[in-house]
Formats: sequence, C-alpha cells, structure tokens
Amino acid sequence: MEELLKKHHSLLEGHFLLSSGKHSNKYVQCARLTEDPRVGEAVAKQIAEKLAGVEFDTVVGPAMGGILIGYELARQTGKRSLFTERQDGEMTLRRGFTLQPGERVLICEDVVTTGISSMETARALEAAGGKVVGIAAIIDRTTGPIALPLYAAYRAEVEVYDPENCPLCKAGQALVKPGSRGNK
Repeated sequence: MEELLKKHHSLLEGHFLLSSGKHSNKYVQCARLTEDPRVGEAVAKQIAEKLAGVEFDTVVGPAMGGILIGYELARQTGKRSLFTERQDGEMTLRRGFTLQPGERVLICEDVVTTGISSMETARALEAAGGKVVGIAAIIDRTTGPIALPLYAAYRAEVEVYDPENCPLCKAGQALVKPGSRGNK
C-alpha cells in the first residue's frame, strides 16, 4: 500500500495543518488514489477484506474524502451508498437520504487521524435512526484510541503535533493546509 501511495503522489512530506487543527510532517492525499478508478477499486478491495464478518447494511462516506471510496466499497460489498455533508457547519444526511431505525451503517473515510469527523458523522447517523457498526478507511493514522472499530487498508505511522508544541513551526517551516474541511 505504501508503494501505491508513493506511485500516485499521495504520500506528501512537509508541514501540514490537519482538519483536526493539529500539525503533521506527512499528509496522505487520498484523492490522488481514487482519481484512477482501477486504483480506487483495488484499495476498496483491501478494505473489504478487513471487513470479513462485519455485518452492515449501508456505507456512508462523509464529504468530501469519504464519498468516492465509500461508493466503491458499497459497490464491492453490494450495499447501499450514502454520504453526509456539512450544513450550517454540522455533518448531516441531506438530499433525501434516510436510514431505517436500527439500520447497520459503516462509515467510510479516506483518512482517520483523530476520529473527530467520523464521530460527528456517527452522531448524525444515529440521530437519523442508524446504528453505526464501525469505520472503514483507506488510511489509519490514529495516534490514540477512537470510539468505534476501525478497519483500514493501511496503517500510516506519522508524527502529529499540537500547534503550540510543533517542532516544524519552531523551525520556521511553512504550514500548508491541503484538506477540504475548515478548522474548528
């Protein structure tokens, strides 16, 4: 998987502002993987293999990063595909998407670092009647435990810093924000 990330210019090195507000020396740009449908298909297959024995009815990909990989994972597993998006700053189901009471939902992300976005998505899905059974992801770059089971194609070991303790800031390295979500 690491070779695939490098081949598709998805593993970036530098000084990055993450959507969590934390800083990192590496950033995984998963959009570069899914721009080629054949690569997206292969990555989703790796995720699907990790899900053996996990029962779910629907895959939900949070906008933006989870939409493409979530759709492909749903296609491969024969499940329904939905996505959440922000409305007035809150993650929500829109566009007429609904869940049945107790519907087993798998959240599918591109990258999970802190789990903040995933848990925000989980709250929206549970409020809509769903039962979240876990998180699937292309990349697991968590630095600590998260509240749901995580099934990822690849575990990336990266350094993550609080802004006030970031050695890259102290070294004067320019900060880049490559993601799609604003910071809280």
